[in-house]
Amino acid sequence: MLDTPAQDQDSYAEGKILKSVVDGVGIVTFNNPDKRNAMSIEMWEGLGTALIELREDDAVRVVILTGAGDKAFMSGADISQFEKNRHNAQAAEAYNRQSDSQRTLLAEFPKPTISCIRGFCLGGGLQVAMLTDIRFAAEGSQFGIPAAKLGIAYGFEGLRHLVSLVGPSQARLILYTGLRIDSAEALRIGLVDRVIADGKLWDETLEVARTISANAPLAVKAAKITIAQVLKDKDERDMEAIKAIGTACMDSEDFREGRQAFMEKRKPQFKGR
Repeated sequence: MLDTPAQDQDSYAEGKILKSVVDGVGIVTFNNPDKRNAMSIEMWEGLGTALIELREDDAVRVVILTGAGDKAFMSGADISQFEKNRHNAQAAEAYNRQSDSQRTLLAEFPKPTISCIRGFCLGGGLQVAMLTDIRFAAEGSQFGIPAAKLGIAYGFEGLRHLVSLVGPSQARLILYTGLRIDSAEALRIGLVDRVIADGKLWDETLEVARTISANAPLAVKAAKITIAQVLKDKDERDMEAIKAIGTACMDSEDFREGRQAFMEKRKPQFKGR
């Protein structure tokens, strides 16, 4: 699916997390196709490292998360590690502490994030997808949270994001039954933003990412910050953060470049400052 040469990729977790950069777009690949890209604790740690490096790379303006192969974005946690890492409440709490920091990194990532989903997107995989800003899915993809079939209590943060996307009734249906839904149903209830023909999924996802990358980074950042505050309870909103990023945009070189490019009828060259 990726058109990035292998030598341009960095790898983590013994090659099960891959990172590359193309045209200002960071790409993180879950590379465990033999297990439908199920996430081990080592992969969570590798994901965190990749995200930190992409966050600190000024050349990266947007990040895509995707799964290797054609079977899955991510099928959830690696169940083979449950006996060792999640066999009871105490062990599960320790496991969650290890993976929570990576989920927080993604949830608070300062640059736009897109999930490019093909195949299974289940459990923890769906939670990862819900933490990104935008979700594109191939026709035929399947979504679900099988926690009720495994005796697992799905955590607050995962449910908060699910309810914010699909509403409480659909969240109940997904959680109570543990059943899978297809991409058409996921689109209908708001779980994904676009459903794209399988053969066009990657190209269209990358084209949207490149479009975002070409826009003024401060303006995009302002949109991300403001939308995040809109979703918070009124008493928890950081209105000063919204004001600060708005002022930064209006005083930026990019704002002057945008005006000049418009007058000169040319494509602007934004620098993020």
